[in-house]
Amino acid sequence: MSAPAPATHDGGAHLRGPVTVEWWQSAVIYQVYPRSFADGNGDGVGDLAGLIARLPYIASLGVDGIWMTPFQPSPQVDQGYDVSDYCGVDPLFGTMEDFDRLLELAHSLGLRILLDVVPNHCSSEHPLFQQALAAGPGSRERELFHFVEGRSSGPESPSDLPPNNWQSVFGGRAWSRATPGSETDTEWYLHLFSAGQPDWNWRNPEVGDYFENVLRFWFDKGVDGLRIDVAHALFKAEGLPDAPSASPVVDGLRSNPLVSDQEEVHEVYRRWRRLAEQYQPQRLLVGEVNLEPSRAARYTRGDEMHQAFAFAFVRLGWDAAAWAAVGTELEAARTLHGAAPTWALENHDIVRSATRFGGGRLGARRARAALVALLGLPGSAYIYQGQELGLPEVDVPVDSRVDPMWARGGVTRDGARVPLPWAENPSLTHGFSEREAAGPWLPVPEGWGDYAVERQQQDPHSVLQLATQAIALRRRLWDEGVFTADDGGTWRVEEGNLLLCERSPRFLVALAMGAERVKLPAGVVLFSAFPLAEDGWLQPDNAVWIRRD
Repeated sequence: MSAPAPATHDGGAHLRGPVTVEWWQSAVIYQVYPRSFADGNGDGVGDLAGLIARLPYIASLGVDGIWMTPFQPSPQVDQGYDVSDYCGVDPLFGTMEDFDRLLELAHSLGLRILLDVVPNHCSSEHPLFQQALAAGPGSRERELFHFVEGRSSGPESPSDLPPNNWQSVFGGRAWSRATPGSETDTEWYLHLFSAGQPDWNWRNPEVGDYFENVLRFWFDKGVDGLRIDVAHALFKAEGLPDAPSASPVVDGLRSNPLVSDQEEVHEVYRRWRRLAEQYQPQRLLVGEVNLEPSRAARYTRGDEMHQAFAFAFVRLGWDAAAWAAVGTELEAARTLHGAAPTWALENHDIVRSATRFGGGRLGARRARAALVALLGLPGSAYIYQGQELGLPEVDVPVDSRVDPMWARGGVTRDGARVPLPWAENPSLTHGFSEREAAGPWLPVPEGWGDYAVERQQQDPHSVLQLATQAIALRRRLWDEGVFTADDGGTWRVEEGNLLLCERSPRFLVALAMGAERVKLPAGVVLFSAFPLAEDGWLQPDNAVWIRRD
């Protein structure tokens, strides 16, 4: 049971300038959702060729690297998070030669590449799952997954009920029959997501060995790190007992404590960390750990992952008290375990901040201010493609929605995944496709060109220009020693819902989240989301960086 033989590569030697193992502590990472970034071959779906052509744009933002969501072979039931080959490239996106060109060009531009790895589940079309289905009950092949007999509603109906009451994140039960209708194969298999995504059985050591080979394959190619999908899951409670509640787990598994955050999972990341440290420069491990800050931080202890996304922060609304409370929790976790928060306000799974913060002009203004605040916080920051353009959530027509969560649970993530507008002119889907194409895989709304990259590049007051300037200033403050890896975050809310995060005695972030202007703390304003209306005062829905020497 092994991944394809690894390729050889210099492990990142193309990067310019000295590289330290702590590069991620100051990093700004740009998340690329390849299906929606740029279409190079005209089929209406973003691909590696399109990304390669647009890499100079990403480099021009001043970011340190790219996190790419899955482009590996997949039936695309869950837009790539149902992987059928962990060490390949889906023809939908291109070839392995395309990826090699992408990696080489990215490194030449000073950009590091992080890939998604999905260790909790695979595709039902993965060869090992197909072998398990064919091998039948009691086989060694089935021990790689969770195949178990179900419960019986009566003596004449063996195994006609699921083994327990666990619910899928996408809605409905988390179990499907291995061979529906069979009288000899009455086992069920576990899938915390769609039926097309069976969960691996991490209590089988062969699964751990398999994924070590997967990691080595990509690390040997020169990939700079991995974002680990559903990193807190993997292990399920021994015996697979009923959950305390049979409610849906659309809250990210939190309603069922038996399917995630089992203590054994930490040894997986200790093993992966040892592997990451065998490479020079050391490879980065970033976890999607959707738990409360005190629990999530345990995954970033010194011998585990380097970072875990601050999920308590990423979903916040426009609420100063909530921001301060979460910030304080994250600071307590940092103090205990040492890893600074990994900040984000958007990703491919949640409603875009411009809409979440109120929509329309108000939401757009708040999203702009929040982006400035985010880039000033202590730790690394992740920006989702289109966030630097101020894109709002799109209400994708019902008949065009493809997210499996919509079909099973009535929730759609498609609105944050609409193709990027590169050109103001609507032809070629506002420049998303480089040649005459079929319609885009998700439709774009009218007026999408108002947010276009080319338009914002010419507007000195655009969100794009603001983000680029903020990233440049952030880098300079690191170079000058104003920002350091030891910075923490002291959070408080002052009169008028003025949110303050003091990252050191020399620097603080201020965000006006109330309805009236507020008095600014003493210091020199280095940067603001909008021009200040009057000295010493901050108008509503504006953010500033303040230096105090």
